[in-house]
Amino acid sequence: MDTPAEEWHDTGISSTFGTEQGMKKMSNIYESAANTLGIFNSPCLTKVELRVACKGISDRDALSKPDPCVILKMQSHGQWFEVDRTEVIRTCINPVFSKLFTVDFYFEEVQRLRFEVHDISSNHNGLKEADFLGGMECTLGQIVSQRKLSKSLLKHGNTAGKSSITVIAEELSGNDDYVELSFSARKLDDKDFFSKSDPFLEIFRVNDDATQQLVHRTEVVMNNLNPAWKTFKVSVNSLCSGDQDRRLKCIVWDWDSNGKHDFIGEFSSTFKEMRGAMEGRQVQWECINPKYKAKKKNYKNSGIVILNQCKIHKMHSFLDYIMGGCQIQFTVAIDFTASNGDPRNSCSLHYIHPYQPNEYLKALVAVGEICQDYDSDKMFPAFGFGARIPPEYKVSHDFAINFNEDNPECAGIQGVVEAYQSCLPKLQLYGPTNIAPIIQKVAKSASEETNTKEASQYFILLILTDGVITDMADTREAIVHASHLPMSVIIVGVGNADFSDMQMLDGDDGILRSPKGEPVLRDIVQFVPFRNFKHASPAALAKSVLAEVPNQVVDYYNGKGIKPKCMSEYESSRTLAP
Repeated sequence: MDTPAEEWHDTGISSTFGTEQGMKKMSNIYESAANTLGIFNSPCLTKVELRVACKGISDRDALSKPDPCVILKMQSHGQWFEVDRTEVIRTCINPVFSKLFTVDFYFEEVQRLRFEVHDISSNHNGLKEADFLGGMECTLGQIVSQRKLSKSLLKHGNTAGKSSITVIAEELSGNDDYVELSFSARKLDDKDFFSKSDPFLEIFRVNDDATQQLVHRTEVVMNNLNPAWKTFKVSVNSLCSGDQDRRLKCIVWDWDSNGKHDFIGEFSSTFKEMRGAMEGRQVQWECINPKYKAKKKNYKNSGIVILNQCKIHKMHSFLDYIMGGCQIQFTVAIDFTASNGDPRNSCSLHYIHPYQPNEYLKALVAVGEICQDYDSDKMFPAFGFGARIPPEYKVSHDFAINFNEDNPECAGIQGVVEAYQSCLPKLQLYGPTNIAPIIQKVAKSASEETNTKEASQYFILLILTDGVITDMADTREAIVHASHLPMSVIIVGVGNADFSDMQMLDGDDGILRSPKGEPVLRDIVQFVPFRNFKHASPAALAKSVLAEVPNQVVDYYNGKGIKPKCMSEYESSRTLAP
């Protein structure tokens, strides 16, 4: 659109909004949008741990047992995507897998899961040479509501064999801390005739109903009666359900290639006792074989198991960081390209109706209303892109909509709404749709924040756009760079354009890479088309675009080992007593 700024005065827009009556109208629009969208609560995530076991897996080769591995897939936009996979258990028809799947649970969503069992040949860990042994589909809600779900494994053609899969769900509640444990042993019994034992250690949690739940299985150390197993990490919740006095049963086995492992010995402990191995101390247990103890008079033990290290790592939550004083710095960027249509025309996406907010305003208020609760000064930088701006009418992709480049901040979301409406008459909507410059601008501020080495400010950039971006390569590069910084990008697609290309920026469907092939460090982009929420409940848009933010904040700071700035009473209550 090439309308000079002067021509706007004929529409009455700029003159109206310059008056007191105009300010009242703007206030009404803001209130109307806020009322339409209702009051939001910050989304709360529940994490669920899934444990998997199979029974009666048959191999294609009747003479050998399979080497099973379970792959977890989730459905997104009608496609199945791999989320994670278990370890491979060699030569086993009834595998109990040690590896946990941790997934986010949303009560209000149907989350479709698919568990696939594959036979992974020992010389190849990929799936190309793997035989599909069966699959099971269900929803996360089914597993969570039943706590334990057992179903037949279906082969190709949905035929059920004799094999089955069991999935057990546990909510990760309250304590997300994890513990790092390092075990070794000495003088273990020798169970092999021609060589020494091949020991591995299993740790089970004894539940309230006396059932035992596998917590961790170490790797096998071949031909060694004095093994040192690799250090491993496990959540405190998984290890002892947050109860330090809960009994833990530990068993040492001698691995056999036929899957019939020989029992060496066992011992019991608690997490409380294991915590004795902190600060350079060791904890030791005698490994006992009850049969030998009953039969042999001079029997002492079948070896000694040593815990060389126990380190507790605090996993700080989103609330820990917010309560510790971390501020959410909220920035808005609005698309002013010509494809939006002439703002004077009621068909334009930028049309200002006196009492009915347009989609740009609705999306802005929906997301901004939540973010402003986490920002103490309530001052929000607001930028535009894709327009020719006064006085020279050159195209800009990162101009302040209050036209104050030294201070682009607006007072509250209402201030952003007012700046948006007062700048519209002065702009020439143009193009192209480039968003890399605005991502780079916010990334520069986020980069300066990293120098503090504190959890002080986390940046959220909300981009409102009506079309597919034209600088995709530069944008991918900018996002990969930003994934190393304390920032997240939310893109809301306004209008009815085909946004399918935009989905690739949202790493949910695979890993986003820069044009040079560098992957994102974290998934920091959330893209949603506004049209999906036109007829949805008022809070749905905000909930959808902000649902990933708490995790993104936590992932960034925990990944960098940055603790919340100050211990709050809330956090003190979560800390395990020594």
